[in-house]
Amino acid sequence: MQYLLLCAAILLPETLAFPAQFKPQSWSNTDFENIKAYLDKFFPILSKTKSLSLEDRIKEMQRFFHLTVTGKIDVETEETMKKPRCGLPDVEDYTTFPGRPRWKKTHLTYRIVNYTPDLPPKKVDNAIKRALMVWSDVTPLEFERVFQGHADIVVGFARREHGDGYPFDGRGNTLAHAFAPGEGIGGDAHFDDDERWSESNREVNLFLVAAHEFGHSLGLGHSDKREALMYPLYSFVNPSTFRLSEDDKRGIQKLYGKRSPNS
Repeated sequence: MQYLLLCAAILLPETLAFPAQFKPQSWSNTDFENIKAYLDKFFPILSKTKSLSLEDRIKEMQRFFHLTVTGKIDVETEETMKKPRCGLPDVEDYTTFPGRPRWKKTHLTYRIVNYTPDLPPKKVDNAIKRALMVWSDVTPLEFERVFQGHADIVVGFARREHGDGYPFDGRGNTLAHAFAPGEGIGGDAHFDDDERWSESNREVNLFLVAAHEFGHSLGLGHSDKREALMYPLYSFVNPSTFRLSEDDKRGIQKLYGKRSPNS
């Protein structure tokens, strides 16, 4: 199990200039910049290690996703980089986030501040409620919806730049992002409204993405286990038969403990 905990705000390190001598001559400027941007965004700790060439950084990414480790952008690696995914880093620097961010209470409130036009509001409400229950079913956590005022977890849909400094990128690629437990924006979850949200396997399933993002809202980072909900790449699983993996359970229960059998 590999869980990498996130800080109370998504604070991506500043991108370091990449040494020109590491750029393979066979890559165009566009290819090079796109690859570098992906690695800087989702594997930022590797950008701070000056001894790593671009090839080495690609190898580390390939290891995380259990791909064939070549250090080259082959078809398998390129397809992985293009898959819809969570907007948070896969590998982050532990020294940036001292301790394990978690809520110091078990009763948490949430508020939905707006809706996507893709689904009726009641279906959005239901998807969000069920996504939170994924985590409350295996921990002592309880979630209460509020309709005004302060909430621990604020849920909203937005496009492009939306006020938190981490703009969405249009349809495809980044689907959503969330902030780890903390004051202010901590715990909040934002969903890209350029996506087409659904309650089925058409386009992007809101329940599945919300359940993943709420894992971040509670203090979990990404897992490198393909079967885990906290794996960063999106894939459809029938919500009616969805079960939280043991990897996810171990991670969340390490933070909050197990749910009492009598509760």
